[in-house]
This record gives sequence, structure tokens and C-alpha cells, in this order.
Amino acid sequence: MKSPVIAGFLKPCIYLPIHLISDYSEPDMEVACKTSCHSYTTTLDRLRPIKYMLLHELQHYKHKDILIGYLTTIAKIVYWFNPIIWYALREMQNDREVACDTSVLKLLTEDSYIDYGNTLINFAEKLSHPVFPFAASLSGSMKQTKRRILNIALYEKPNRRKQLAGIVSFLMITVLILRFVPLLSVNAAEYNHKQWDTSSKNISLIDLSSHFKEYQGSFVLYDMAADAWSVYDMEHASLRVSPNSTYKIYDALFGLEAGVITPEDSFMKWSGQLYPFQAWNVDQTLPSAMKSSVNWYFQGIDQQLGASAIDHYIHEIGYGNENIDGGLSSYWMEASLKVSPVEQVELLRKFYENSLGFSTKNINAVKDSILLSSSEAGRLYGKTGTGCIDGMDINGWFVGYVETHDNTWFFAANIASNNEATGSNAAKITLDILSQMNIWD
Repeated sequence: MKSPVIAGFLKPCIYLPIHLISDYSEPDMEVACKTSCHSYTTTLDRLRPIKYMLLHELQHYKHKDILIGYLTTIAKIVYWFNPIIWYALREMQNDREVACDTSVLKLLTEDSYIDYGNTLINFAEKLSHPVFPFAASLSGSMKQTKRRILNIALYEKPNRRKQLAGIVSFLMITVLILRFVPLLSVNAAEYNHKQWDTSSKNISLIDLSSHFKEYQGSFVLYDMAADAWSVYDMEHASLRVSPNSTYKIYDALFGLEAGVITPEDSFMKWSGQLYPFQAWNVDQTLPSAMKSSVNWYFQGIDQQLGASAIDHYIHEIGYGNENIDGGLSSYWMEASLKVSPVEQVELLRKFYENSLGFSTKNINAVKDSILLSSSEAGRLYGKTGTGCIDGMDINGWFVGYVETHDNTWFFAANIASNNEATGSNAAKITLDILSQMNIWD
């Protein structure tokens, strides 16, 4: 051991290296005390540095710094890979030593401050060693020791006025933090979940676990004629996740509304870049791009729209968390933009009724592009979406609506898994559910 330490969780003890006493010769005492002591040959003078060391370690004991040492060491083990955590814990340790010095100075008279500082200076070389894990020590780095010496040199005992000001400042900061904590919690919850007011809605919770099987996910259905909702897994139904290609419904609408494309002329020339899907490697129109979910087509729309216009439109319709910070080419693909199944259904209803304030001609053009099937029984509209990370399909969507001569049903299905959570699988689950409910066969 190079430095005094206090260690032991249940029965803490102060361990004092014997060399700090045996190596403390008469010349050392003269250097340490000549600025403040008239006689350094007395036993009291010789023991004074030991007294300061013991006082310092007892302050660690008083303030439960051994427990803090355990917690910080555990944090280093858990977050061994994070340099920010290591830096923060080192700063905490430095602050702890300064606070401990301040506690010692409060116990001393003013004519002893220099003695205490000289003890640190005289032993700086011996004490400049890392602190043992699970222990509190007088030692530290040279940089830390310099900081502590400056704190000692500038220290003044606080008068009642300063103490009162400190208490008031602490209380004000505490109140401020407590006021913001609930707000931050609410904002975080709002960001991750749709705060859905269900008090005035006719909602039925349904069990569709046999359809979802190994997938986590939800299914949301709105019956327009009955003004009724059917929901599987309410928690997941309000969870916001990346919309992926289902967002193309609204991206196309934004492009039409801004004149980037028109219902009569939605042609976009292929650049010649090869893509993994053959259907993407040709010129496109809105119907063909929507059918084959051609990413470059909609990215081209976004490039011409610009971030400002996209941000305006997304805020105008209230799309999910309304966040496009993830980059103009990918904000809707497992990036910043998030939306919940509940919000998907609510938006589809507004889109269908054209209550979003867009041109009817443009709304109809998008409707035509997402028409999947038509018969005498009715028409099925929909769009799939697949979220892929590191080659694994982890987020599958199928959203749309079924229109018959006497009713319209809006739906959104979302599935999540480590793999195989694709839009096509979400569509298969949805069609099985709609068939079981006798909505669409």
C-alpha cells in the first residue's frame, strides 16, 4: 500500500502504511511545517500530519464513500466499454475528494489550513497513486492533488449568510428538477407511444394470438358503420415504430400536392443504378412504384420536395412523432419517423374521407395506386412495409381498408421478430383475420 485507505463494507477500517510514519524524518517535518510551526520537534508536531490523514479518512467514513466506491466500481464493470462513464466516474471521485477536504477544513482552525495543504504537498509523490477498488483513499493523481491544493488555498469558512444562500439555491434547483422530471417522462412516453384517448370510443379487445403465433405485434380494426374498434394487444397497438414503406401512401400524396408528380404525369426515369429487385431497375410511374414499393422513386420525390416541405406536410397531417431527423433518404426506414398501428388507422380514415385538406384528385390518384383487389363484393386497398436491420427483417406492416357497398373497414397490422417479420407475412396474417371476421374473403 502506498496511501492511507478506508475499506470494508460491514466493518470499515482505516489502513495506514507504516512507511508514511517511518519515512517521515526531521528534515521532512521542517519542510512541511516551517511555514506555520515555530517548533517542529515536539511529538504533537510530528503527529499532526497523521492526524490530518485520519481526519480525511474519517470524513470518507462519515459520508458513506465506501458504498459509493462499490457502486462506481460496479458501474465501471457494467459499462467497461463506455469512455463517457469512466470520465464521469473519475470526475465524481475528484469531487468527492474536494468535498472531503472541505469537510476536514470545517473542523480545523484557520491557522491549520496551511498545515493540511502542506501535508498533501509533502506527501504528493507518495500519495499519487490510483485509489483501490471498493475503498476511499487520500491518494489521487497529480492533477487531482493540484485541484485539491487550490481548493484548500481558497477556502473560507462559510458564514450563516452563505450557508443560507447555499441551502436556498439547493432547494430551488431540486424543485426545478422535480418539476421537469414528470414532463420529461411524459414527453418520452408520448414519443414512444400514442397517447390514445379511449374514453369516448367503442373498443373491443380481441384475442388473435393464434394468428400471430411467434410474432409480437398487434391488429387494429375500425368499423366505420358501427363506429367501433377491435384491438389485439392494446400495448403494442399504441407503440410507435418505423412505418417503412407504408409511409409511401403519404409521401406520394405530398409529391402530388406539391406538383413534383401529377395524376396525369407521375413518370420518373430510372438512373441506371442496379437494385436487388428487378422491378426497381426500370422507369417508374406512381402505380408501378407503389406496387413494387420502389424506394428510389419515393426518395426522388423527397429530394425534390426538400426537408422543409416534408416537415410541413408531416406536421399538417400529424403523422406519428413527426420526426424526420433521420436523413432525407431514410427517415421513414427504421430511423427517426415513428407511427403506431392506432395512428395508421386514424390517418387512413382521414385519408379516405379526405379530411386532411388535400386535393380530391390527388387523394384519388393515391387510392388508385394502393388498390390491391376488386370484385363485386368490394375492393381491398393496402400497403405493406418491411423494416430490415443488418439483413434481418424485424418489422412488418400491412395497412389499408376494405370498401364494400354498405361499409368500410380500416385496418393496421404490425409484427415484430428477430427475423421473418415482413410486410408479406403481416399481410397474410391480416387477410386470415379479415376472412375469419367475414369482412374480406
